[in-house]
Order: sequence, then structure tokens, then C-alpha cells
Amino acid sequence: MANETSRRDFLKLSAKGTAALAGAAALPRLVTASPSNPAGDLTLWITDDAQRLKRAASVGWKSAAGSNVHDAVVLDPTKKFQEVLGFGGAFTDAACYTFNRLDPASRENVFHELFHPSEMGLSVCRTCIGSSDYSTKLYSYDDGDADPDLTRFSIEHDRAYILPMLREARKANPDLFLFSSPWSPPGWMKSNHSMLGGNMQRHYMPAYANYFVKFLQGYEAEGVPVQAVTVQNEVDTDQDGRMPACIWPQEYEADFVRTQLGPAFERGGVKTKIWLIDHNYNLWGRAMGELEMPDVRRYSNAVAWHGYVGKPEWIERVHSAYPDVEMYWTEGGPDYTDPNYAKDWATWSTTFTGILRNWCRCITAWNLALDEKGRPNIGPFPCGGVLTINSTSEEISYSGQYWAFNHYSRFIRRGAHRIDSQSQATGLDHVAFENPGGKRVLVLTNTGPSRDCQIRLGDKVAGISLSRNSVTTVEW
Repeated sequence: MANETSRRDFLKLSAKGTAALAGAAALPRLVTASPSNPAGDLTLWITDDAQRLKRAASVGWKSAAGSNVHDAVVLDPTKKFQEVLGFGGAFTDAACYTFNRLDPASRENVFHELFHPSEMGLSVCRTCIGSSDYSTKLYSYDDGDADPDLTRFSIEHDRAYILPMLREARKANPDLFLFSSPWSPPGWMKSNHSMLGGNMQRHYMPAYANYFVKFLQGYEAEGVPVQAVTVQNEVDTDQDGRMPACIWPQEYEADFVRTQLGPAFERGGVKTKIWLIDHNYNLWGRAMGELEMPDVRRYSNAVAWHGYVGKPEWIERVHSAYPDVEMYWTEGGPDYTDPNYAKDWATWSTTFTGILRNWCRCITAWNLALDEKGRPNIGPFPCGGVLTINSTSEEISYSGQYWAFNHYSRFIRRGAHRIDSQSQATGLDHVAFENPGGKRVLVLTNTGPSRDCQIRLGDKVAGISLSRNSVTTVEW
């Protein structure tokens, strides 16, 4: 979360940026599509004002001779881009607390729906190292006076409901990839001696590297291995001291990774990956500066992005300089007070398309679940969950972001590659993938009025009708 804009502002900016994203995604001249022709009819799933993820009648291919190429989405599977890791959300303390309150049978059904590969198949999820703003209370794993030897270190807090929820999610999806982020080191490591705001102090970096190792070893011992970490959630803000946060100057983060955290992982035999930045697109220059530092890339070859400030196209600047550096999108969520909270699937799908067309390998939402008032919450923001679980009735309701995710996570598999898609049509967002095994997926987002669309592959085309405010997933 960033001071510069609220999550609602982010959604508004995303909607305003639809045309810009579409322009960035389209090329001024259509290229020749792949000579390979498609096999089998197209199956369609649609979300719009009248239906949610409903299967529509299949559509057949026909000859492209005489078709209007200008209005088509032209696919070229011979041009492949980044490999997909998956989609998911954050198991914050608040989300785990909310899930834990459910009746066990109800929770099992919800987790099956969210995580099982035969259902929504969420597979890349985030955890918090200590408390975030979405927690029941403020805590670290070593509270109190300075303790550089970490004699008090304990993950006991997480044993009550965080670790059990993570184990249950991984039971539903054994391939669940977890990455973890701290919102603040223990207060005694910081200049203001508090987890609220402030900045990291260099002389505690060795202790903090060991803190990460102990966290990872503790979770591993509990049957919850973590595959990646970020140094700090949102390295460039202290949130005015209103919530757990910590500023890490650019050279601090780079030096921590190359002189402390990376070597500590080596000594401890820790195989967990390290992702840099974990903040907004406007820090693309900082990302490049850190990647240029000696030995940083020895220990980290990935950048994590948030979408609250800037444009996803700015990721291209880093990718152009470091094409082998992996990109991940690690936070973004709705505002529960937004009147469109339950129906903004097209806005979110447009956002997802821009992220995926700019090299990101995952999309991970913010809180997986909160109550009807966006709680538990010890911070200043009115965030909503991907799901809302009523604190009294336990009734579950769904955000527009939830429906948008379904159009991606149910169809795009781990190991899929984004393939080239182009269009000169305005107001139509598109992104395409080829799954392992050869199935292809195209997600079309129409934020305007109803329209007809053509898909072109080789010398074949297929016509599809798109309703207003809709997301359509096409698979063949």
C-alpha cells in the first residue's frame, strides 16, 4: 500500500488507462499469423451483467478469406514470451483469521473451490512475516528490547490459525507456491524503535538475515515450506507511521541482499528465492539500480511489483535491460466501500491483461478474505477481500476481482507461455497463452458496449459476440 494513491484511486486509474494499455498491446501493423491452423471448436466462458463464468455455445473456425482483419485479434503462437507461475492471493493474518472462523466443512468447500486444480486452481499465494496492516494485532517474531542473537525468536503466533490455514490450502493444491513478505522488522531493529513506520538500521542487518532464516526454517518444520521472500513490502514508504511499514533506501536493500541475506541463505542451505522491490511500477529505475550492484544478481534474479502507482508498461524498461530477470505482480485488491466492488470484473481483467502483457509471471491479489467491513484491520485503508465472509452469518459473497481471476486461473496452467496477440480494434483488451500440452487460451475484455469480434489464427477465423462490461475466456 502506498501513500500516493488509495486502492480505489488505483482502480479508477486502471479504468482510465484501458485505452493506453490497449494501445501498448497493439502494434501499428498486423503481422502474419502462424501458418499452423487450429484444431477443434472454441469453447467460451462469459462473465457479464447477466451471468458469471457461464459456458456459452461452442464456436467453429472457418476460412479467413474475405474476413475483416482490422477488427480481428490476430494470434501468432510461434512468438512466445514469459512462462506463467500462477495466480493467487494473500494469506494475511486477517484472511487466515477470517477463514479460521468458518465451520470446518464450509471452509473445506471454500478451499476446494479456491485452490483445487479442478476448480479455480489458485496456486501462488503470499504470507506475511509478522503482522501487516491486515492483522488482528501488531506483532513480530521477536518483540521487546534489542535481541541481536534472536534468543526470543518464535513463530508461536502463527500456530493458532495461520499455519493451519496454509496447510489446509496446500492439501487442496499440493503445488501451492508460497512467497512471504515482511511489513516491518522488529521495532528494536529500526531507528524509531517501533514497527510503525521508520527505517531499517544497518547494524542490525546481520541479525535480520538470521531472522529470515529462522522464519523459513520454522515454517519448514511446520510443514509449510516457502519458495520465495521479498526483503520488504513496499520498500519506499513508511505510511506516516500509521501501520507496520519500513523504509529501505535503495543501497540498503541491495547491500542487505548481497552481503547478508544471500550469504545467510547459502550458509543455512536455504533454497528460497529472493525477490527485489515489492513496490510500485514507478520504482523501475530503482530496480535497475539494484540489479546493477555487484553480487545482487548472484542472489536475486526477480523483481516484485505492485500496481498502485505508475503503469505496467514501465516494467518493459527493466525487462529490456535485463531480459532474463523474472517479474512477479504481488499485490492489488479492491475497496469494500466501492459501489462496484462486486461487479468490476472487466476493470480488473483489463488490469490483469496489462500486467501479463508486460512480462509478469504471476498475479497475486491482496487479502484472500475479509469480513463485510474489511476487517480485521489495524491500518488506515478500506480494503476488501477477494471474498467477503460475513462476520455474523458466515455468508460468502464475491468481488468483481474474484470473477476476473476465474477467467485466468481456471484456464491458464503453470508452465503456460504467453503468445503473441495483436489487434487494431479499440476498446478491446486481449492476452493469449499456450498451456503445456498445447491447449490455447485467449482472454478478451470488453469494457465498452456490445460488439462482435473475430479471432484469427493462420488462415482460419472465428466470430465471437462480446456483451458490454464482459470478460470472455476462449479455449481450444
